This record gives sequence, structure tokens and C-alpha cells, in this order.
Amino acid sequence: MKNFAQKFGKFLSGMVMPNIGAFIAWGFITALFIPDGWIPNEGLASIHPPILTYLLPILIAAQGGKMIGGDRGRVMGAIAIVGCIAGSENTMLMAAMAIGPLAGLVIKKFDEAMDGHMPAGFEMLINNFSVGIFGMIMAIIGYYIIGPVMGIILSVLTAGVEILMSMSLLPLVAVFIEPAKVLFLNNAINHGIFTPIGTTQALETGKSIMYMLEANPGPGLGVLIAYWIFSKDKMTKDSAPGAIIIHFFGGIHEIYFPYVLMNPMVIIAPIAGNICAILFYSITGCGLVGASSPGSIIAFMSMSPRPQMLLTFLGVVIAAGVSFVVASPIIKMSGVKSLEEAQAQTASMKAESKGLATAAVKDAAKVKKVVFACDAGMGSSAMGATKFRNRVKAARPDLTVINTSVDNIPADCDIAVVQTTLVERAKKSAPQAQMVTIGNFLADPALDALYIQLTTGDQAIAETTGENTDPVVPTTVPNKKVMIAEGIKLNQTPGTKEEAIQAAGELMCKLGYVDASYVDAMQEREKLVTTYMGMGIAIPHGTTQAKGTVKKTGIVLFQYPEGVPFGDEKANLVFGIAGIGDEHLDLLAKICEVLEDEAVLEEMKTTNDVEWILKQLT
Repeated sequence: MKNFAQKFGKFLSGMVMPNIGAFIAWGFITALFIPDGWIPNEGLASIHPPILTYLLPILIAAQGGKMIGGDRGRVMGAIAIVGCIAGSENTMLMAAMAIGPLAGLVIKKFDEAMDGHMPAGFEMLINNFSVGIFGMIMAIIGYYIIGPVMGIILSVLTAGVEILMSMSLLPLVAVFIEPAKVLFLNNAINHGIFTPIGTTQALETGKSIMYMLEANPGPGLGVLIAYWIFSKDKMTKDSAPGAIIIHFFGGIHEIYFPYVLMNPMVIIAPIAGNICAILFYSITGCGLVGASSPGSIIAFMSMSPRPQMLLTFLGVVIAAGVSFVVASPIIKMSGVKSLEEAQAQTASMKAESKGLATAAVKDAAKVKKVVFACDAGMGSSAMGATKFRNRVKAARPDLTVINTSVDNIPADCDIAVVQTTLVERAKKSAPQAQMVTIGNFLADPALDALYIQLTTGDQAIAETTGENTDPVVPTTVPNKKVMIAEGIKLNQTPGTKEEAIQAAGELMCKLGYVDASYVDAMQEREKLVTTYMGMGIAIPHGTTQAKGTVKKTGIVLFQYPEGVPFGDEKANLVFGIAGIGDEHLDLLAKICEVLEDEAVLEEMKTTNDVEWILKQLT
């Protein structure tokens, strides 16, 4: 049931999260321009209703259709939800979450049925008319059935919330909210349930308390402060201040989940904190004008009506204070497991919530080969395998850790480590293997979980003797200078990651490492899955198909002290890689050695000395 709830919740939030920017825009327009807003403007306030009535449901339904049926499903979902909107007077956010995926499924099944049976020359006609006809049918179904039914459901839920509020029972929902958050159902609850109800209330009253129930950063803040002050574990104590900043200002509530899992009794603290905050907001009549996402104090306060900003902030303080008071004695009196173990448990739970769990977890005693796999098997996976091999070899000298391309995982692989976007290809390549899905190859909690699995699963492993079967990475590569001073560019001005990749590729081309077409292959590789490795390092390289355009092995380095954005992270060191065979692995191994020395790594990100960098890497 937990896995089903997590997967279903992840699916619901997957329709909303990509469109949060539109919710924020709607919230700002509400906060600024309605009659009670910061700068009332009747004309601009008229933008508010069309966004709520049409834009938000269409965006959600289109995303839901795309998740099931691709681009054609996206169009189907957008058409279908218009029928729901026309068939009901209620806001159709919940209807969008239902009819969008359904419409995507319809066109997906049609496409599967037509696969291999479409007459030559009629493809465009059939493709266009099928979406038009099925879209019309789904819009009609939405008008007569789904729209009205979802309107009734929304009215019942809204009435239920109003009953809870009238009976002063709404604070008790925190008993369910906080445990559900730790199970990674936070986005599903917030955007799948509270946002539609809150939107209906905000349409009538200009604000809603429903937006405040899950997003309040106070309960988690209290837990983190308590660990910071009273934890007996040095790692936990030292990590708490950074977690506080990420949680409170960045709005990433998941950062405090491991701290709760370290001692499950601590869950009482955020529950108590949120109960008190919701009670305070209920008594004072507080609410937000729009969805607060992420749950940052900045986003939370920005969605508050101007007259209630102080009360909104006091609710956060109350939640944090109560949570801190309750958590403190629990933390002081209870023995807790390590933060590392709790983070590993959190990573495992998060993978389950995303539906990424595959083969059963392997018994450590039976695991003999771990394979790190990326698209080309040349850069990301090579560094990841080297770093993990160095980490695990003392405890598991019998373990083989190699890297390869995701489509060539060997049949004797026991565990495959791949990035999330490549997991389906990895399953086809190695259906027998346990899949470990990660965000990056150097610093991912899932790798900590894997290390614990392999080193603590069977005590007999520690007694294993015999020759180490790990592939040997040579300490030198005779007559092969894969990095030269001309290939190092320091103090570069940051731009986009595409510009950084282009610069690295053009320099490799200029130095004679690759053909010009390899640069385009590097950009294509980045679109498949990010080459950001973690710890401020990215290693862009070409796709598997581009290996034929490599003239000789070479690596270039671009240093960006301010950092180049690679998704949600920033890379200070961008290594462009072109390799023939395994000739580049020596330098990748050296880079991994550098990663073990934090001082050297940080110096490399800002130094002006090219010769010093060469000395560290060769």
C-alpha cells in the first residue's frame, strides 16, 4: 500500500510540479492587483479569472496527457479538459488530473493498435485526424461526465473542510500530513488535494488556509534546530546548520526527513508544531492567496495577503518553536542511528516514491560485480566506478566494480548503477540486475545506501581473502599526454551550460582531439542525461555514436569560479573529454583522487596557476 500510495502521489504531483510557475504567477497577480492587494488595479486583476479557469487546468491536463501519451497525449489532454471546464462551474484542477492522463492513454492505445498497420502515405492524415476525433470525444465525455462528477467531488471535499473548520478540527489533519511528508507524499498531498480545494476557496474569499497546511517550513525548522543544539552525533550536529538554510530558505523540506528517520519518535515534534500553527491560523483567519511552492519562507510569505503578513510569519514561528520544544528532549534522551544510515534509508524511500525500485535488493554475499553505466560508458560512469571502487575495496576486496555504456551491461552484472533517465534502458540491458538509480555519480545518497548494503549485509565478507579482482587502472599512461597546458582555461565568465559545453568542444577540436561534429554530439549527450557529476564538476563528452569522430584521446578543462548552472547545481570545473579505448581513464582516476582532498578540489576551482593544476592531475 505504501509503494502504491507513493507512486500514485508521485504521478499526481508530476502533473502539477512542472507548472508551479503558472500557479505562482496567478498568486502574485492575486496578491498584487485584487481590491485588497498591494497595488489594486481593476484591469490587471481581470487576468486572474482566466488563468484559474482555463490556463491552470489546461496546463495540468496537457502535462498528464504527455506523461502517458507523449506529445500527442499532451494535445489530447488539452482538448479534453476544455470539455470539463465548459461542463461545470467549478474550477477543474482535479478534473484535469483525471482526464489528462485518460486522454493520453486513449491515444497511446490507438497508436499501439495502428503500429505496423498504417497505410503508406496516409500517416499524417491518420495521425492528425485521430487526435482531432478522439480529442473531441474526450471533450464530450468531459462535458457530460468527468467535469460534473469532479465538480461534485470537489464540492464534497470543500464542504468537508468547512465542517472541520467550523468544528475547530482542521488542526488534526497535521497528524496525517507530517508522517505522509516523510513518506515522500508531500507534493501529492499539497498539489493533488490541498491546492484544488484551496483554489476554490481563494476564488470565493481571496485566500485559503489550505495552502498553509503542508507548505509551512516551521515544523521541520524546529526539528533541525533541535538536532543542531542537542545531537550527540558530531556529523549530525555539523550538518544541521546547512540543512536549516536549505530547508528554510530553499524550501526543500526533504532535507529534514533523514533527521526524523534517525529517531521515528521525533515525528511527534513536527505534528505538534503544525497542529499549533494550523490552530493559530484558524483562529486568526489567515490564508494564502496562492500555492506556496517550494515550501520556502520566501515563497510562503510572498503568498500572504498584505494585512496578514505578520500573522503568517508568527504561525511559522509558533510551528518552529513547538516543534523544537517537543523534539529537544526526545533527541537528548534517545539513542539515534547515524545520519549516514538515515540518509541511505531516505534515498531508498525516495526511489520507491518515484517508482524506481526494480529487482529485489541483492544479498551482499552474492554480489560479485557492480557496473556503473552511463550513455557512452566513457566519462560519468568511469569516474563514478573509480570513486566507488576506491571507497569499497578495503571492505570488499572480492568485489569487481567496472563501468560501461548503458546498452552493454554484462550478463554477470549483479548491481547496475545508472542515472534516473537511463534506468529503462538499463533494465532491458540487464534485467537480472538490481538497479540503483542516482542523480549524479559522485555524491548521491543512493551510493551511500549501496555502500552500506555491500559492506554490512554479510559479516563473512570481511574475512574474505584472495587476490583482488578489481580492474587495475594504470598509474601512468606512457607517451600519452591527454591533458596539456593549452587545454586549461581559467577564470572563465559563466554563461549557460550549453555555452560551456560548446567552448570545451571547440577547444578539443582546435587541439586536434576530435572532429567538429563531436561538439554537436556533446550537446546531444547532455540532452539525454546531465554530465554533472556532483561536487562542482561536470564532464561533458560525446554520445556512443560519436566515438568514431575522436582522433586522439584528450581532455580540456574550463574553470568557472562563479559556477555554470547544470540543472539545479553549479559546475566550477568543466572537463571536456574525448577518449579512444581506455586511454583517458588514468586522468579520470586522478580527478577522483583530487576529489578525496577537499582542500585541493576547492583550490582547483579558483586557482590562477595552470602548472599547479597540471601537477595535480598528471
